[in-house]
Amino acid sequence: MTVRRLNAWYGAHQVLHEIDMDIEENRVTAIIGPSGCGKSTFIRCLNRMHETHPQARVEGDIRLADESLFDLDPVDVRRMVGMVFQKPNPFPTMSIFDNIAIGLKLAGIRRGSELRDRVERALRMAALWDEVKDRLAKPATALSGGQQQRLCIARALAVEPEVLLMDEPASALDPISTMRIEELIEEIKQTYTIVIVTHNMQQAARIADKTAFFYQGHLIEMDDTSQMFTKPKDKRTEDYITGRFG
Repeated sequence: MTVRRLNAWYGAHQVLHEIDMDIEENRVTAIIGPSGCGKSTFIRCLNRMHETHPQARVEGDIRLADESLFDLDPVDVRRMVGMVFQKPNPFPTMSIFDNIAIGLKLAGIRRGSELRDRVERALRMAALWDEVKDRLAKPATALSGGQQQRLCIARALAVEPEVLLMDEPASALDPISTMRIEELIEEIKQTYTIVIVTHNMQQAARIADKTAFFYQGHLIEMDDTSQMFTKPKDKRTEDYITGRFG
């Protein structure tokens, strides 16, 4: 993905200012920065969810494989650019199976054998199949918090997006579940391009190939994660990473 001169507003308040960024294929890009700096707004722009807010506005261009996302139907964009939110959000009235199958059905995949195969494949990719294969008809809300988040990842992966956005996907989870999510991210980046918002500096250092630091709606610096955490170019980046503010 390429982002050029991206600006975003909520009403009269400008949240993002002239963001330019290249998001590399099959890599994990971490977005870091203090609360209110525009991280979540930025990734919501990447699949055109920002526009769903009644007072939202966006300018600039976001391209995926040289095609502007603003020339496409937003529904199509969200199939190509999936999203996993901070808190697990399985559909509460649906079974584990139906939570995964719903996106596939909306995409026109309804044949029983193909649907079952795609659901199983998504659950395997999310490292959840062995834990749920004998209770696919059970409510998704019966799963633990960590399992529910992996279910939401499986739901996003089922429709085979090109990019997966994650907005602090492990912030509400226990350390073991967080470790499983991080291991999963490392595995699926071989197939998917991943952009993750995180407040956890150690998490960014562990899983991200590239890291971008946002501050007050501006992209201050973006670099290889190892470079960013050892020799940041901007004093504000250094101060944030070392805990002087944020």
